[in-house]
Amino acid sequence: MIVADAPDPRVLEAARGGDGEAFRALVEPHRGELHAHCYRVLGSLQDAEDALQETLLRAWRGLDGFEGARPLRPWLYRIATNVCLDAIARRPKRVLRLDDSSPSQPDAGPGTPLVESIWIEPYPNEHLGLPDGYAAPEARYEQRESVELAFVAALQHLPALQRAVLILREVLGFSAREAAQSLDTTAASVNSALQRARRTVDNVLPERSQQQTLRSLGDARLRGLVERYVEAWESRNVDAMLAVLAEDVTFAMPPFPHWWSGRESVMDFIVSTGKPSLRHVVTRAGGQPAIAWYIRWPGNEPFLPAAMEVLAFEGERVKEITAFASPELYPFFGLPAELA
Repeated sequence: MIVADAPDPRVLEAARGGDGEAFRALVEPHRGELHAHCYRVLGSLQDAEDALQETLLRAWRGLDGFEGARPLRPWLYRIATNVCLDAIARRPKRVLRLDDSSPSQPDAGPGTPLVESIWIEPYPNEHLGLPDGYAAPEARYEQRESVELAFVAALQHLPALQRAVLILREVLGFSAREAAQSLDTTAASVNSALQRARRTVDNVLPERSQQQTLRSLGDARLRGLVERYVEAWESRNVDAMLAVLAEDVTFAMPPFPHWWSGRESVMDFIVSTGKPSLRHVVTRAGGQPAIAWYIRWPGNEPFLPAAMEVLAFEGERVKEITAFASPELYPFFGLPAELA
């Protein structure tokens, strides 16, 4: 008996026979969500790209072992999850800022860039078409909420198995049995890991997600706040900048190790950077407002990518600024390589 959501037997048979177009027809509807899944687990765009490609390669090679009467989606997620667990075992966890370091003095400068593979990267959910809402009725976290920087950073505090279990159960809405099948374990082990993961994540996450905060602001008010922030930054207007920053705002600039805490300290650092010639593109990253900054250096005509700032709000004030000084991120967001 063929169950609902099982792949078309003719397409499956063609793919098993080596038809690349048939295989693409099978997996393409799942590509976007699998990419987001790999990103949540790994916290890196490039690692997610690599994991997705490895997932599709393993699926192509293992198609003969897939039970054609079953849904394809759980089978693909099982492969993707195990690819990501293999990747986690080979590298250190990722961070937004160095949790074991104290805030820097404004005159300390950004410091020497650290190896970028330790940093969480922002997710281009708007560009990649990640949908609103929940992935399943049983999910606890919204899809956009689950790619927010704070959520992905919280996941990095979890051991690999707990991280995978929480994503499968709370983000994707898999049952304990389905998650256990994906991880080659028991439902009891999944439930135990989930309870431990929930405790850790609940202790680390802020009280409100950015999606809740942004909905309370509304689109029009949010646009106005972002415009005020951009104008204050471009003009280096100290009073205007102070008016948009929360008292306990933080500013981090991966891959540079130094970070600043408190409105006065952050403002002193911003002023110390001078007043370069800037342009910008407003976008979204991880469901949050983001500004892609372009800078024109003396002697150069075009404005070139400098840093992408992802903003987190608390009420009408900017609570966190994470400026990813990584121009290689811009193509993932469909951003131009330069501005005239």
